[in-house]
Amino acid sequence: MTTTLSERVSQSAFDGSMLRVVLLMDLHEGTQQRFFEAYEKLRNDIASVPGHISDQLCQSFEDPSQWLITSEWESAPQYLAWVNSEHHAEQVRPLGACARSMRPLKFTVLRETGRGYDQASRPSTARLQATPRLGAGIVRHALTFTVKPGSEKDVAAILSSYASPTARVDDHTRLCRTSLFMHGNRVVRTVEVQGDLMAALRHVSEQPEVRAVEEAINPYLEQDRDLGDPESARMFFMRAAVPAVHHIAAPEPESAEVQRHAVFYPAKPGCGQALARFLARQDETAARRSKSPVRSSSIFQRDDIVVRLIDVRGPLEADPETVYGISGPRKAAVLDRLTVAPGGRGRAAHHTMNLITDRRAPAQS
Repeated sequence: MTTTLSERVSQSAFDGSMLRVVLLMDLHEGTQQRFFEAYEKLRNDIASVPGHISDQLCQSFEDPSQWLITSEWESAPQYLAWVNSEHHAEQVRPLGACARSMRPLKFTVLRETGRGYDQASRPSTARLQATPRLGAGIVRHALTFTVKPGSEKDVAAILSSYASPTARVDDHTRLCRTSLFMHGNRVVRTVEVQGDLMAALRHVSEQPEVRAVEEAINPYLEQDRDLGDPESARMFFMRAAVPAVHHIAAPEPESAEVQRHAVFYPAKPGCGQALARFLARQDETAARRSKSPVRSSSIFQRDDIVVRLIDVRGPLEADPETVYGISGPRKAAVLDRLTVAPGGRGRAAHHTMNLITDRRAPAQS
């Protein structure tokens, strides 16, 4: 059977599909009115965000502490540009202070039914996803932060020496793989989760061995945080989040010959999203080559931070054009225009990150 490209691309923010975002919230006792008033203050700001179509604020009629915010967007990149902004972090701070827990869910829209959906009123750029994607039920996420220059060796030693947390979170969620890389004083941690990402991240943060590591690196961080203060911790991890915007993989079982690497692309100011989109197109082009050494690629992007996590068969330098997302001098020139401090022709800026630790959960854990 032939595997189509659409079956290999299990996630993409760049296909132009409309996005439905669902935020489930459980409020602290007695904060319902304060939460409602906070939302009323910012809803006009939300309505003026580019790409925003509509939103609804809902309260459970069974449990008044349960709330639901849904919003519809012309496309995923427009939503991500807003939700990853510093302005958004400040906007939602009053809402987050009222919440015991929050679970965001993002869906591309495939079909709509009912008289309420008037296509004539839709923005011309908004469209439905044409076909469902296939995947292995894995959610990917990354966190990044910087440490004080000169502390890199100490931080690497701390981050590589901790005991792995229990992989099983609950009956539906397990932590599958954690990979941690460094380039200069920047740390990137990627996670692969089967099930509920937020439940897995919460589970990991509660493990004693992980909390000890987080406390140990606190003195080295460039951005101060207080993990004992829920609001400080929430804002730190909100700003550190780097969502996956594209994932493509060959339909084959993992092999011991395949090695994991991370490549950091220093985007020029304002070019992060264009760079991520460019790399996604190069990955899709490479996927059509049956002998491509790249067996899977995940692109993470937030603002001008772009990281490409790749699983490669064979040495990195065996096929550098494919491995680094560059196919020919014309593509390298495009990458030069999107990245900081480019080299000469055919030497677009990218940095292979140093692997600190790559941990996989046992198959039956």
